[in-house]
Amino acid sequence: MKVLFAGSPEASAKILGSLFKEQFKIVGVISQPDKRSNRSKGKEASPVSKEALRLGIPTFKPRALDDLFKKEIESLDFDFLVVCAYGKILPDWLLDAPNIAPVNIHFSLLPKYRGASPIQISILNNDNKTGISIMKMSAEMDEGPVYCFHEIEILESDNKIDLEKRLVYICIKNLGNDLNNIFNSKLTPINQNNSKASYCSKIDKLSGKIDLRKESTKEIFQKFKAFFGWPGLYFIKNNVAIKIHGLEECKGNNEDLGVNSFRFTPDGLVTKTSDSMIVITHLQFPGKRIIPASDAANSYTKFFEE
Repeated sequence: MKVLFAGSPEASAKILGSLFKEQFKIVGVISQPDKRSNRSKGKEASPVSKEALRLGIPTFKPRALDDLFKKEIESLDFDFLVVCAYGKILPDWLLDAPNIAPVNIHFSLLPKYRGASPIQISILNNDNKTGISIMKMSAEMDEGPVYCFHEIEILESDNKIDLEKRLVYICIKNLGNDLNNIFNSKLTPINQNNSKASYCSKIDKLSGKIDLRKESTKEIFQKFKAFFGWPGLYFIKNNVAIKIHGLEECKGNNEDLGVNSFRFTPDGLVTKTSDSMIVITHLQFPGKRIIPASDAANSYTKFFEE
């Protein structure tokens, strides 16, 4: 079977590598254009582009899915267009290009959590389960009929990175067989129930901002896990944005802090929430390295007392 693959982030790169390893013929890869690197003045390729280069697969990085790009794709012959977090809306001509079907790998149990951030939203909502949907793509975002689902439990300890790794694993374990079944007409896509659809809210850098006094301990912990890695969690103190890199439950109660909002203890920096307290174990000031709260106590005690 011949596959044209479209994707950009690390999770997609792992799925591309698995299809190659299973000896699908990858006729080409579509990914986002190289972006300015944070580590140098040059540009850096997406993880999918890097994986395609490593595997020797022809790669397209169009800035626009225009007629010039269309001519390049029309020269290819492929059974499936397989899409996983490419990052752009695909035009109808590209969805019509494969001999069999355009297939999207979506990291939720559709029609729940259509959109770009289903993993984070499932954690924010404290869901018990999630999974991947193998969907036949349509012109509307994540509204196409679904071939099959693969479900997993969300663990209490899961953050965004943990959960994404487990979803990628279940995808790699099943995708090859799913494509074979679609190719041999053993899987028929079933229309989604649009009345049960829900959509992901957009996540940006501001999503990680919390108000310690107005949000509950549970809400803060769920945000810490959902935004782990990016955009991260932070709060404002004395007009300074302070990132939280470690968080634990506090066994005390609000009265333990008295009139103060923060206190350094052997466990870390204790602070009030709307309903109880939390312990910040690692934090980061702007332009500084991540430090344990025990180190912060030596330099920032007065800062937090003000």
